[in-house]
Amino acid sequence: MPAFVPVPHALLTDVGVKRSHNQDACAAQPAVDAAAFAAAGHVFVVADGMGGHAVGEKASAKAVRDVPFLYLKHARDGVAGALKRALAETNAGIHAIGQENPEFRGLGTTCTALVLRPEGAWVGHVGDSRAYRIRGGAAEQLTFDHSWVWEIAKRQGVDPDDLGDFKRNVIIRSLGPDPEVEIDVEGPHPVQPGDAFLLCSDGLTGVVTGPEVGAVVAALPPDQAARLLVHLANLRGGPDNITVLIVHVPDGSAGGGAKRRAGPGPLRRALAAWGRAVPWPFTALGAGSLLALVSLGLRAAEVPGSLLLFAAAAAAVVAGLVGLVRDLRKEPADGPGPVPDEQRPLNVYKRYDCRVTADLVDRFAQQEACLVETMKAGGVAVDWAAYAALAAAAGADPAAFPARCASLLFLAEAYHKSRQRAESFRPSWTTHSP
Repeated sequence: MPAFVPVPHALLTDVGVKRSHNQDACAAQPAVDAAAFAAAGHVFVVADGMGGHAVGEKASAKAVRDVPFLYLKHARDGVAGALKRALAETNAGIHAIGQENPEFRGLGTTCTALVLRPEGAWVGHVGDSRAYRIRGGAAEQLTFDHSWVWEIAKRQGVDPDDLGDFKRNVIIRSLGPDPEVEIDVEGPHPVQPGDAFLLCSDGLTGVVTGPEVGAVVAALPPDQAARLLVHLANLRGGPDNITVLIVHVPDGSAGGGAKRRAGPGPLRRALAAWGRAVPWPFTALGAGSLLALVSLGLRAAEVPGSLLLFAAAAAAVVAGLVGLVRDLRKEPADGPGPVPDEQRPLNVYKRYDCRVTADLVDRFAQQEACLVETMKAGGVAVDWAAYAALAAAAGADPAAFPARCASLLFLAEAYHKSRQRAESFRPSWTTHSP
């Protein structure tokens, strides 16, 4: 997204059904103008705390507060370095709290940060909260789960889903437990008009499938999609806290917000490609030599203006020579140096087909029918006439999937107001040796 546009987004965190305290947190810090977008970009963060409710809440709240601030502080040094420093300094701060207060031993949190900038999307990541890009009927997972099951699957060369529930909730990397932590920073992933990004905690992905997540995010505006995904997780047991953060990149359509700006023309693209392939001092020397030849030809033909052209040629040659001398006198940097952005590997760790199919529509219809039966049996108050109007537009045709989502969301919100928590919170202050 080379030009600044306000990005529609929504964030929602929920305690779930079986927990009494919410240890998740999220934050959004979109750029307010073109200057802020060029300098730092739009910043979004999700964190999932661990270590007992007060401990986990403190860690995740600190992560979503500190990471955007520290990233903005270091943004002028480059996106990758700024994200890595922001997460590393946040880790050090959380670890210090755990060391200074015995009651906070075990303090930790996952953290996934998304930065949208002119050159694309960057992700900084520690833990098993995820980042997805939804595009063209596919939901692409841009983060590697730092969990025991994903690490074992990587070593064995198999899909993590093939290992079932084997140590699925065991996290091997997070912010806080150790003084230093390995941080994944990846990007820039290309961004196109119409793309959507999702950050979420495992309270969502543990019970709502990748194809379902991608289909809902693509079908609904961010606010409605976030609410429906949280409700789906709760309707399926809500075993954990649930956090959803959705960002839509405007596509320039009537409902897409800002108009899409035209990309660079063929001439600008050709000049940019030449600049990447040929160092500017060589370009200046070549241009100067060409101008000198032209000026000599004009001089021989006694055409006015040949002296001015020769002066321009001399200036170009001098500039090229100065550039060459400066480059040659530069001292070589220690080590290989940072990898240029365009050479960074772009990893998509899993890809889900989230095109709306008859089977997906049927699953949502069954979920809705089950919810209707439960609500009527429990005497849950709802405007059934309003629901009937919404349900009339929600048929079995995949094209009617947004209407199906809207009718399910209407019921789920009414049911949510009446449901009871299934678990009383029992804090555990057990500490674990490092």
